[in-house]
Amino acid sequence: MVDPLNAWWAQQLVLCDWAFEPDPTAVEAELAAARLLELGVIDRGELGWRLVEALPSGPGEPLRQLSALEFLALAAAAGWMPLAQAQAWVRRLAMDITAHYGQLDDWLKALLQARGQEGWVRGDDGFYEACEALAVLEHDGEGITWEVLTDHLTQRREPATLWPEGEGRDLWRLRAAFAPVLTASMDESRDWPGVDDWLEEVWQVHDREELIRVMLWLAGQGDRYGWDLDAARLLDQDGEARQEWLASLGSAEPYGRVMLAFLNRGEPLEWGGWDWLRLIDLAYAGRCRDWLSDDEAVAFAAHAADLIARRYSDWVALVHAYQRGRSLFEGRDGMARVSRDWALLLHSPASPWHKPLPAVIHEGDRLAAQSAIRAWRGDARQWLLSLAAIREPDLLYRQGPPSAIAATRREDAQRYLRETLGLYPDDGIAGLSRYWLPAQAHHLNQLAADASHEALPSLTTPFGQPADEAVAQRDNLKRCSRHAATIHMAEKYAFYLQMAMDSGDFDAEGLTRLAESLRGVLCRFYSGPRRLLDAWASWEQALPEDGQTPLIYEIRWHRDDPGSPFHWLDWRPGAWQEPGPRLTLTRFTALSLVGPLNAGAWSEPLRESEREGDAILEWIDGHYGLHRAEELREFLTFLLEAGDRQEYQINYAPYTLNTARLEAEIAILESGECDEEERNHLLRLERVRDNDAGCNEVDMTAWDVAQTVDLAIAGRQLGWLNEARFAAILDEALALAEAHYSGWQEYARGLYAGFAFFMGETEERESYLRSFREALVAWITGAPPLAGAWASLDFPGARPRHWAPLHIDTLPGDARTLH
Repeated sequence: MVDPLNAWWAQQLVLCDWAFEPDPTAVEAELAAARLLELGVIDRGELGWRLVEALPSGPGEPLRQLSALEFLALAAAAGWMPLAQAQAWVRRLAMDITAHYGQLDDWLKALLQARGQEGWVRGDDGFYEACEALAVLEHDGEGITWEVLTDHLTQRREPATLWPEGEGRDLWRLRAAFAPVLTASMDESRDWPGVDDWLEEVWQVHDREELIRVMLWLAGQGDRYGWDLDAARLLDQDGEARQEWLASLGSAEPYGRVMLAFLNRGEPLEWGGWDWLRLIDLAYAGRCRDWLSDDEAVAFAAHAADLIARRYSDWVALVHAYQRGRSLFEGRDGMARVSRDWALLLHSPASPWHKPLPAVIHEGDRLAAQSAIRAWRGDARQWLLSLAAIREPDLLYRQGPPSAIAATRREDAQRYLRETLGLYPDDGIAGLSRYWLPAQAHHLNQLAADASHEALPSLTTPFGQPADEAVAQRDNLKRCSRHAATIHMAEKYAFYLQMAMDSGDFDAEGLTRLAESLRGVLCRFYSGPRRLLDAWASWEQALPEDGQTPLIYEIRWHRDDPGSPFHWLDWRPGAWQEPGPRLTLTRFTALSLVGPLNAGAWSEPLRESEREGDAILEWIDGHYGLHRAEELREFLTFLLEAGDRQEYQINYAPYTLNTARLEAEIAILESGECDEEERNHLLRLERVRDNDAGCNEVDMTAWDVAQTVDLAIAGRQLGWLNEARFAAILDEALALAEAHYSGWQEYARGLYAGFAFFMGETEERESYLRSFREALVAWITGAPPLAGAWASLDFPGARPRHWAPLHIDTLPGDARTLH
């Protein structure tokens, strides 16, 4: 039985100078493909455009529709599309043609008129004769007449699809922003000849790994990252500041002008579609190039579709977002061209976008894509890249498969570790432990909890008051009380760990273990990405890096953008193992007895490298004349049992009972030549006379305690003290402090008195004393918060006075906190 639609299709091809053949697709495949190329249809994407153009929202152009019938016959013959799909397109074209032309004569007349407008003259070819032949058949009632065709088209039948449909297929409709996708099967020769050149010229992509990294970058950051940050900052600035920003852009000024134009006219500042549609295009390119499997290409495209669906409710919103991104990228405002540029896709009844946007991604595709993206970002290295990228956004270009580190990058990382951190290859993996500071996080958490309950230390101290700015910073910590502070320390640690990886100087397996430990800690303290990023933003706002712009905008961007890598990391806690030791609260308190003598006592001291050890030896020799481990141990025993406090009691305290003798002694020393020892004795006598720093009234045991802890830390770093001996010394120091003082203020007075009394002669004495007083004020009050730890710690033996934080990110040993 003859199919009326096929027969009509064959009849119409006569108008294209085809010999009549009942089967319109009876053309050899190679000849059909060659003919398509002659007609300018170089691939299936171009064929898709030609078909959509033949079915606009209004009346179609008859010559385009006739050409589309020819393209369909050739495409089906060449194997470019299944016959059923080609017939579906023919049916759709026939319905449109018969809807606009009541009879064959009207259709032929429209064709002749259109050709005439193109300059065709009767007699140039056989077109007029073909029209006449079809008209005769129609008038004689032979062949497939207009009436037969329209009756056939009105019969109810299961409609065939114009575009690929179903899971793994519908989402390719999004790729029509660049070229429509006619079939779910893809290959380079039919779908994208020259895709290699395009990938290289446009994206500088040369292999599969580079392609995957670029796609993950588009999903997780893309161009929108920088644009969003600029827009957020500009919204907070006045007109003058905006013009200064524009002037600073240099060659990027056209971009800046478009951005300011958007701001000035209230254009929605949303352009994520620019990145995500291009991600789909790259996934398609990767499949055509055979760098991606079908499943991989669908997963990346579905991930982009998922992100699009989270942000846009319909095609119009997506188109406007893409056009804004394109405008910024090209430095040319193209928003006035939206209707012209996108009319066909938005309004053609045959457009692949005729299906609602939310319907193009199926739940199965979405879930599979989410699993695939999480797999790409599943290892701990992706955590480091994501955390470190807040400070160095270009690191997100390295998501996905590991890539070789460029020599310049290795050198930069080595220089950073050496010059900024003092970390060298011979420090090994253990050297990184000194940058893991859970005690610092505990300190911040405690201050925040106390601030929220208005229980912070008094600002009145024996040494003055902190600066208003420092007080404001401390008091503002109450805004952080609900957020664990580990991220404030851990994000810096992640950056250091990333630099160590990039340097190539440390054991790779060991670094991976540290990264996995970091991941586990953060998953334990933060239930998900929003919780972590909210905490980070809160602490970053409260404690910005000195001399650096706060990273608030960057952190909030990652919190709010659905494609940010943070939302696609592996959030399973795993085994509990921190990258470094977590002190007990008692141990932290003991270490903190060192006070301003050692501002870095936030962590357990570790054995230092030979190079750092030499510097410590030089310090011990210069200040104490100690050269061996036994000498150090003996001196620590002396400090704990007698120390400088005994020298004061024996050699100077008696003078406070006999002023005349004190004055005579001073006069004798002043009248003659003094050696260094006598000169120091004279200076101390004068301090006794003047009761300098309250030396005659204050217990100076704190001075010996602080020196003991400071030297014990140095001994531990040199390997001169084992763990047991070090712990015993700290315990004795704690007991000595508890026996002599009731709180940190009294301890600080004793420390300052000893520091001032036993200082040798120096021209910088007043400067040193002023700095030490300022440091003591900061340690006592917690203003600024990271100056020292006393404000968050109960003094040894004193009654507890602190409020328990709202979370578990604290040090073990606090009976009021569950761990």
